[in-house]
Amino acid sequence: MMMLYRLVRLIETHSQSLAACLLDQVKNSDLTERYKQNVRPEELKERVYEVYHHLGEWLIGKDEFRLEQRYMDIGARRQSQRVPLSQVIWVIVLTKENLWDFIRKESVLDRPVEVFGELEMLQLLEQFFDRAIYYATVGYEMATANAILSETESQSKTA
Repeated sequence: MMMLYRLVRLIETHSQSLAACLLDQVKNSDLTERYKQNVRPEELKERVYEVYHHLGEWLIGKDEFRLEQRYMDIGARRQSQRVPLSQVIWVIVLTKENLWDFIRKESVLDRPVEVFGELEMLQLLEQFFDRAIYYATVGYEMATANAILSETESQSKTA
């Protein structure tokens, strides 16, 4: 468990540089065209910084409700910004891969117990990002349904 805390603190300490690195990856990806057009870079960097900076709260505390709310909000916001769901999911995947690259570079494993600590951390990260994708998708789908309903209601009022 000590290794988990140490890795979480390392991630939180470097959350600004991790967010900047992810922003560069999104800017340079051919798979995020609408993201780049419709989401301000500052907004993306701020959201990703929050994820990295508060990762320990979510991983150690396993606050499912806050994770759900956060990513449902992100999914709904991206839908309102007309970012395709595939690109929303891709940016979450990039966020995870960016973090794994950082852990791989920064992690110095001397003893077997540290290897198990890192494996535990990777399992928790996998769960976190799987749930993030799910909740972002739910938020996106709910926003889409609400937009269709609003449009249908406004058309019936004008008819």
